[in-house]
Amino acid sequence: MKKKKCIGLIFGGYSNEHEVSISSAKTVFQAFNSEINKQRFTVKPFYIDKYGDWLDCDLSEKILIGEIENNITNKQRIFNQEKTNFLEGIKFHNVDVWFPLLHGINGEDGSIHGLLKFTKKPLVGCGIIGSALGMDKIIMKTIFSNLNLPQVNYLVFQNEDLDNKSVKKKIINEIKKKLNFPVFVKPSNSGSSLGISKVIDESEIPQALEKAWEIDPRILIEEGLEVREIECGILGKSKLLTSEIGEVKYGSDWYDYNSKYFLNNKITIPAEIDSETTKQIKEIAIQSCRALNIFGFARVDFFLEKSSNKILLNEINTIPGFTKNSMFPMLWKASGLNIEQLVAKLVDITLDL
Repeated sequence: MKKKKCIGLIFGGYSNEHEVSISSAKTVFQAFNSEINKQRFTVKPFYIDKYGDWLDCDLSEKILIGEIENNITNKQRIFNQEKTNFLEGIKFHNVDVWFPLLHGINGEDGSIHGLLKFTKKPLVGCGIIGSALGMDKIIMKTIFSNLNLPQVNYLVFQNEDLDNKSVKKKIINEIKKKLNFPVFVKPSNSGSSLGISKVIDESEIPQALEKAWEIDPRILIEEGLEVREIECGILGKSKLLTSEIGEVKYGSDWYDYNSKYFLNNKITIPAEIDSETTKQIKEIAIQSCRALNIFGFARVDFFLEKSSNKILLNEINTIPGFTKNSMFPMLWKASGLNIEQLVAKLVDITLDL
């Protein structure tokens, strides 16, 4: 029998998406420990707490199976700040494949990919460049614009001093001049809709700018249209495969953090769209991933304008959620891969099997 592959599952992280990462990791951990996958894989979990410190595998596993809570206090921290090597004591040498599930900053942005590169072990997902570009909304949209990929109208404000009233007024005037309300104000680097505000009129702009600025001094403003939320999963390396197309219908005013993780949205897979639109969405999904050097797995999000049926590329998520409410595993289940098959497939892609 072949030796089982040891999967190093990394989750948690110094990020505003810490809790989502834990939920995703629980799903993936269970999938690797299914009867079929236990024949091929073992899992070593590595939990990174909210302070950025790594816990050992035993404690990490207890968090995943619910034996202990993840609210580790300062006194319970495993590694103190005086240690020069923050990985000291972490037994990762027998890991065969890394599976990072760190959503948001300090993970999905390429940070963890750069660190893991020094271990000389392969990892599930794309590399440093694709992760960094996929996380940064401003650079991502700039590249898409240069390739003439269809997007909503947007404005960019980078490192502006929002404490300066004249600067803030200049920004507000430019938004009023160049975009139609409503608009969405977003931090360039964030996920799960954190830091995003829907702005109906001029009076709401200052507060929305401040909210985004708390997360990132680089801010994106997008024109809000009447759209359908369409999503497509991607798998592969040299050849990228697309999943069935899915649609999310949410009961809230827009698809915010609460809608994504706590409300029962209506998911339709495959989405009720014509074959030509489906084909175009899949083509743009692959084209956009290629443009940013994104491979392994990703979820590409689109808008479909209700009045014109025009396809608008929104963004790419290089480490999409794996929670029970997450679209990525749902899309692939509808495409013939259940969660157990999906996680195994991701490892096979990484190892070129």
